[in-house]
Amino acid sequence: MLWKLDGLDDYSVRRPMTPTGTNLLGLVKHLSAGELTYFARAFDRPTGDLAFLETFDPWENEDMWARADEPRAEIVDRYRRIAAHTDRILRELPPETVGTVAHWPAGRDTATLHHLAVRMIGETHRHAGQADVLREGLDGAAGHRSDESNLPSDDAAWWERYVGTVEAAARAAGR
Repeated sequence: MLWKLDGLDDYSVRRPMTPTGTNLLGLVKHLSAGELTYFARAFDRPTGDLAFLETFDPWENEDMWARADEPRAEIVDRYRRIAAHTDRILRELPPETVGTVAHWPAGRDTATLHHLAVRMIGETHRHAGQADVLREGLDGAAGHRSDESNLPSDDAAWWERYVGTVEAAARAAGR
C-alpha cells in the first residue's frame, strides 16, 4: 500500500481523485484507523496510537483525507507502527478470541479475531485496489509491488497496443 505514495509530492498524494474525494494518503490514514479499531481497541491491546482515533470524526469522513497540518511522514510512520502492533496481536491471540467493536450496535458488537482479520484483509484489499487505480491515473505507475509489477509487460509500446485493442473492442460493442 505504501509504495503507491513513493515518488509523489504532497499535493499528489493528498488531492481528491474521485467525486467522493478518494486520495492516496487518505486511504493510508483510513486503514490505520481500521486496524486500530478492529484490533487494538476491540481486543483491549493498547498502543500509544489509540489517541489517533479521537482526532477525527469518522462519520464526517475525516479519516479519509489528510489535513494540511498533518505531516505525510507522520501518517506513514503511524501506519507502519499500527501494522506492526496488529501483527503482534494476530500472533499472540488465538483466532477464536472474541473482541468488542465499539461502534457496532449493542448485541451485535462482538466478533472473533479471525472474523475481524478477514474483514480487515478485505478492507485493505479494497483500498489497495483503489490506490492502484489512483496511482496509475497520476503517473502511470502500476503493479502489485514496487519491485515486482505482476503485469504482463513493462514495455510502453506493448501497453499502447493493448489499450488500443481494448478500446477497439469497446467501440465495436458499443455500436
